[in-house]
Amino acid sequence: LDLTGNVIATFSGELFENKRCSHPFYERDSLIILGDHVTLEAGTGCVHTAPGHGHDDYVVGLKYGLDIYNPVDDYGRYRKDVELFGGMKLAEANDAVCAKMTEVGALLQRSELSHSYPHCWRCKKPVIFRATAQWFVSMEENNLREQALKHINDVQWIPGWGRERIYGMIEKRPDWCISRQRTWGVPITVFYCAECGEALADGKVMHYVADLFENGGSDQWYEKEPKELMPEGTCCSACGHGEFTKESDILDVWFDSGVSHAAVVEKRDNLDSPADLYLEGSDQHRGWFHSSLLASVGTRGVAPYKAVLTHGFVVDGNGRKMSKSQGNVVAPEKVINKFGAEVLRLWVAAQDYQDDIRISDEILQRLSDAYRRIRNTARYILSNIHDFDPATDMVADGDLLELDRWALSRLESLVGKVENAYNDYEFHVLYHAVHNFCSVELSSIYLDIIKDRIYTSGAASLERRSAQTAMYRILDALTRLIAPVLSFTAEEIWAKMPGERESSVHLAMLPQFETSLLDVQLDEVYQQLWTVRSDVSKALELARDAKLVGNSLEAKITLALSGVECRELLEKYADQLATLFIVSQVELVDSVDAGFTSEKIVDLVVGVTAADGDKCDRCWNYSTEIGANSSHPTACPRCIAVLEQGC
Repeated sequence: LDLTGNVIATFSGELFENKRCSHPFYERDSLIILGDHVTLEAGTGCVHTAPGHGHDDYVVGLKYGLDIYNPVDDYGRYRKDVELFGGMKLAEANDAVCAKMTEVGALLQRSELSHSYPHCWRCKKPVIFRATAQWFVSMEENNLREQALKHINDVQWIPGWGRERIYGMIEKRPDWCISRQRTWGVPITVFYCAECGEALADGKVMHYVADLFENGGSDQWYEKEPKELMPEGTCCSACGHGEFTKESDILDVWFDSGVSHAAVVEKRDNLDSPADLYLEGSDQHRGWFHSSLLASVGTRGVAPYKAVLTHGFVVDGNGRKMSKSQGNVVAPEKVINKFGAEVLRLWVAAQDYQDDIRISDEILQRLSDAYRRIRNTARYILSNIHDFDPATDMVADGDLLELDRWALSRLESLVGKVENAYNDYEFHVLYHAVHNFCSVELSSIYLDIIKDRIYTSGAASLERRSAQTAMYRILDALTRLIAPVLSFTAEEIWAKMPGERESSVHLAMLPQFETSLLDVQLDEVYQQLWTVRSDVSKALELARDAKLVGNSLEAKITLALSGVECRELLEKYADQLATLFIVSQVELVDSVDAGFTSEKIVDLVVGVTAADGDKCDRCWNYSTEIGANSSHPTACPRCIAVLEQGC
């Protein structure tokens, strides 16, 4: 106030609690109260309190038993019964109030201050809060709060922090205001006596209205007169009058959505209640998840859902919220036109939805490349099982070649991982598992190795049928696993697969994880072999750079190592090493001069030289026995055996 003078005394505001002071121009007293929401940091610390015009004032007004007074009408004017200022707009009344205070000598000073004030988010005009009559659902009657908190624990919350979030909201929330003042919506079916104003909230009448709505829709509330909406002979229970008016308020739209479970799962024979899953953004702990829980617990005594999944929001590649003004909106239609719908679906599955989800051309391009690898894996397998009939050509588990059994063991591991990912709604785990299986274990290892066997073995030989059996079973399971995500791709693969099967992959069951099909010991053995293979590949790359060899089949590998365990393993698989490493020859020796030294296996040294002998025209492997057979002078002994069988 910019006043001058001497400070006579200082004291706590608590001394004034419950004291009364005279109103400057009305014949009434005002109670002095204390409020924690008033601070010295924002203002003088002494403020006017209006319980009918703000939440903090309302709460503190209830504490002190103040009248919840609201002198402002629906048009932002003082009510006509307000002395001195009735009918004035609030802005006009500011000057009138100051003039009156000046008149009675109560105004010390008038000045303007800039401060924060609420404005409408849509029209940007100032907002005034008013206490008005509304309909509420009590959180305490019938123990609604207690029961809702109890049933929260019956639900699987994904991620787990969703449980704490909604629990805290229900625990602290006020009564639920379910009425809204809108022109149209789902009506609150309450009638008022035209004579005494008594509310008629009668169950019999409400059921009568509900039956009308079920047959003709809720618009009847606005189209018909009250008498047409009530059973004949309905009278006011307070005064006996028979004329009524209708409630003009509508139900909160969150109440509408909150009872959607009743309209959906309870009305369809092919669905069960509670619903298996509610899925929405993290803002719905305050919205749909919240209202659905209260409505269901209050009316059904159970939660409306078995599980609730919360996801983040889609942002651009830099993590910024999408906005037309910033020009960073990514439209799904453009993504589909550029990359295809399957890539868009794969993007959804590949993201960890617990955080905000980024999207950009760069991200989509990476996923497009990953999709192509999965698709090409399926195409390769289809091209190599074109002459395979699972009904007659399938090889029994006990007769499968060991490498094929390893591949099926890895498949079973994938099935278990994907099954858990689906059950836990961790779709990004599914994506990474399938992509790694296709690009690493299949394309880089298994399919690369068996290529020679598929192309050079007899058409109906055990070696070829064993590989085809494994590939068929792999593709069958893989197609079922990806069907929920890559729907059209899976259907396309399914239609091309040999053998009798369901007309659509989406009518087929997902493969079930079976531990009996896992071979942990075999996995461990081959993991050691793949470690050696990795070192061999590095040595071959160095040899190519030095122009010693070109294609890997032009190479002979020499392996020297002193470790007993690893050497015994390599000696056991000595006749298969060339096949596993995709070279022409492998020899175990005591030492290697100027070879590649492994960083993973102690004392392993890999040497690379040109393969011995000549190149077989059929399989391209090198052999020292080329030319020994006059009938097939350019073929190796393995290929000669196949040729002489007429395969």
